[in-house]
Amino acid sequence: MTLTRTLGVARYGVIPSATSVGSRGTEDQLPKHIFVTGGVVSSLGKGLTASSLGRLLKMRGLRVTMQKLDPYINLDPGTMNPYEHGEVFVTDDGGETDLDLGHYERFIDEALTRSSNATTGSIYQAVMAAERKGEYLGKTVQVIPHITDEIKRRIERVSIDEVDVVITEVGGTVGDIEILPFLEAIRQYRNHAGRDNVCYIHVTLVPFIGPAGEQKTKPTQHSVTEIRSRGIQPDVIVCRSEAPLSTELKHKISSMCDVDERAVINAFDVGNIYELPLLLHDEGLDSVCLDVLRVDDADIDLTSWTALVDTVEAATKPVRIGLIGKYVQLQDAYLSVVESLKHAGFYHGAKIELDWIQAEDVEGLLGQGRLSDIDGLVIPGGFGSRGFEGKIAAARFARENNIPCLGLCLGLHAMTVEFARDVAGLDEANSTEFEASSRHPVIDLMHDQREVTDLGGTMRLGAYYAVLTPGSKVHESYGEPVVSERHRHRYEFNPAYRSRLEEAGLVCSGVSPDRRLVEFIELPDHPFWVATQAHPEFKSRPDRPHPLFRDLVGSAMEHAESNEKSDARVT
Repeated sequence: MTLTRTLGVARYGVIPSATSVGSRGTEDQLPKHIFVTGGVVSSLGKGLTASSLGRLLKMRGLRVTMQKLDPYINLDPGTMNPYEHGEVFVTDDGGETDLDLGHYERFIDEALTRSSNATTGSIYQAVMAAERKGEYLGKTVQVIPHITDEIKRRIERVSIDEVDVVITEVGGTVGDIEILPFLEAIRQYRNHAGRDNVCYIHVTLVPFIGPAGEQKTKPTQHSVTEIRSRGIQPDVIVCRSEAPLSTELKHKISSMCDVDERAVINAFDVGNIYELPLLLHDEGLDSVCLDVLRVDDADIDLTSWTALVDTVEAATKPVRIGLIGKYVQLQDAYLSVVESLKHAGFYHGAKIELDWIQAEDVEGLLGQGRLSDIDGLVIPGGFGSRGFEGKIAAARFARENNIPCLGLCLGLHAMTVEFARDVAGLDEANSTEFEASSRHPVIDLMHDQREVTDLGGTMRLGAYYAVLTPGSKVHESYGEPVVSERHRHRYEFNPAYRSRLEEAGLVCSGVSPDRRLVEFIELPDHPFWVATQAHPEFKSRPDRPHPLFRDLVGSAMEHAESNEKSDARVT
């Protein structure tokens, strides 16, 4: 595909006249920019809309990256309670980011970086640090231009030569007071980058009012009026609705909001999120955006994504997976885990039926049928002592009853403690995270972190390599001798206990390249009792499930089939 660009600036230096350039490779070429905002209510699906558009543009041969600008004042979501903000997504370079980056990576299949997430807190921190260094030469520091310039610099960080299109989602809802600097910054950005290099997409709600029996466009009209009052005229309006909009309603929105009728895109509810790119393509979203950006249209190959959606629809064999969590009341706290299980289900033709089990309730469920009816277990990560004994009890139940079980991060800690107590005879085994004076601290604080007190900077974060034991289950799963996974934790398997636990039958099946840190554990005589110190859920893709989740679900399916045969024999 050839990109025809009209450039208004070179970075932030103004070019006297607009310049047309051809295909990428010349020094002054900059990426095209798409900004996605939202109105009316939160949770409309801006992130999924942006992700779907990114995938469509990639299928047209463009190189795409994505970014989230978040209005909250925290430096990052790393120290936020999962009930506040859901899952913390981790990038390869150790960024603790918004969960929408997980959607971005799963859809566009690109590894993003910490630069792909910026919060108000981090922006103000950078501005104040510059002020302390005297970089503003004693001038009064203000929202405009200093904060808005810093926001634009964050956009520039991801505007690299290897990228054709940058899609930036602005968090929050138009009308929120904290979003105003971001709207001003992206308004200014069109003047910096050139009018033909920026496209504004506004996502709004068209609700169905039951008593009236009709869909209402007024919320969309008010939302567009609000964003236009900030100097931004949307090029595209994406209307979220339960059911498809009529041609008449699209025409009305086009007329009242001053956008072309073909630029009124309807994202109505779909059966699963992976249908959304196909729906938005049928609505013409990618074509309209390319027209706005003056990019030559090109054929799009939807074959692979259509095949994925067909696979999703064909995944009907029920497999029941228990998720033993601390934050099960907010399912977004385990978003990547859930999606990884679904991806594995797609691969096996299985429909994952999740049983959300509060970790604190596990011990009370042991005498009931609920756990016995489960085909597999996932013990995910988390922080704090609440529910840890329940996770240990779940690990014991899975080990003793040959139920496939996958432990992630804190899940590895629970499974290690369980094995130490119940198999290796270390009755008082525990993690020093929860019992500092434990007689047998089989899980302990990383030695280089003992004196650090800043909770925002004490963890092992980002991608680390592990060397796998030949012939082990994890080696067979990955099919590679060395793997890289993302981490987010402070406590580790205590190497002082490795020999004793291995003598009792535990296999430390993956270690760090220097052999100091245990990264994977497993039991060789169990169908699937595997744990990792890492968070493999961050690297799973809908068309390429993570090997550990793939094999967990495969083993769970075998367990389900075995139970069916047993039930048939009893009958």
